[in-house]
Amino acid sequence: MKKMLILVAVVSLVAGFSFADEDVLIDFGLLTADTHVAVGPNDNSDTPNQNERTLMDFANVRFTGSFTEDQKAAMKTSLAIENWEVDLSSSSRTIHNMVNSYTKEAPSRQFGKVMGVRVHFPLENFNAAALVRPPFEIPAYEYPANADGTPQDTPSDTKTRFEEGRGLLKNVGTIKSLQVAVYGLNFPHGLWTHIIDEKGISRRVFMGYLNYDGWGELRWDNPQYVQQVRNRDLRLYPLYPDSMPFIKLAAFEITRDSQHSGGDFITYFKDVKVIYDKAVLDTDRDIDDEALWKIIDARETARRLWQMERFGQNQVIRYIDQQKQAPETDFRPRSEGQQQPQSNR
Repeated sequence: MKKMLILVAVVSLVAGFSFADEDVLIDFGLLTADTHVAVGPNDNSDTPNQNERTLMDFANVRFTGSFTEDQKAAMKTSLAIENWEVDLSSSSRTIHNMVNSYTKEAPSRQFGKVMGVRVHFPLENFNAAALVRPPFEIPAYEYPANADGTPQDTPSDTKTRFEEGRGLLKNVGTIKSLQVAVYGLNFPHGLWTHIIDEKGISRRVFMGYLNYDGWGELRWDNPQYVQQVRNRDLRLYPLYPDSMPFIKLAAFEITRDSQHSGGDFITYFKDVKVIYDKAVLDTDRDIDDEALWKIIDARETARRLWQMERFGQNQVIRYIDQQKQAPETDFRPRSEGQQQPQSNR
């Protein structure tokens, strides 16, 4: 009888609490530049400028047929910290503000490398915002590739390229909490986090204000999360061949109120953590459905190609614009014997 009472107590305890996982959505210490990709035929530098794990090759999309092999070799980009973009709201998008808004690798004595962000807000008294976002939308179905860019032959349980702290989390059901490790310098600006789910739906959640000094962990708790299982609307969802739900980081948003001072704003990001319920439990199934039917593989391959083509088109346009830029940063010094032009007086 005593054992039965203990068993009932344990079952009641399990039923009363939900078991949520904590995981890292993105860790900027994993996105440092660790490999060099030449940006042109005359680039002889060996200084790292890309992150090897997240490196994407967009030279094989259908818009690059007229480029040379040297040009195609340079058509690569990654989630390296200094590739992230700072997009100002339309009313703030002056040349001066855009030039002085960017990201940099920053050395932290506590964490190693982190992402530093500089935003130059307008000096005028109106509301302004800046999106800090990756150079491309993080692909959900991109698997590791070989050195020549061809995809590796990977089993179905292999982690994709952007999982494990590089912007993508799979098997995510209900989100309980988000937490951002961010450095404050007493600015009264607000911080928002944008995430995208497997249906393409973007959510924007308010994390808090940056009016503190030093590292802090701003947290958002889902007000619609139901802790007690007995109070939830319980449903059964089909398993195979539905795809695994996921979330990915879309951007950070920094907002400045019109009553606060403009000009330069500096902050640093370490990581984003998520506490969430699993969408599907990890179980030991009798039959490997995917090995037999290969439905998910065909579906994810089609999505991966679609995402790659969309990503590649944008990157090709940027590459063309970069190649058209003036290579000179200043006028060359006048050579000896060169005539000074005479003024017409």
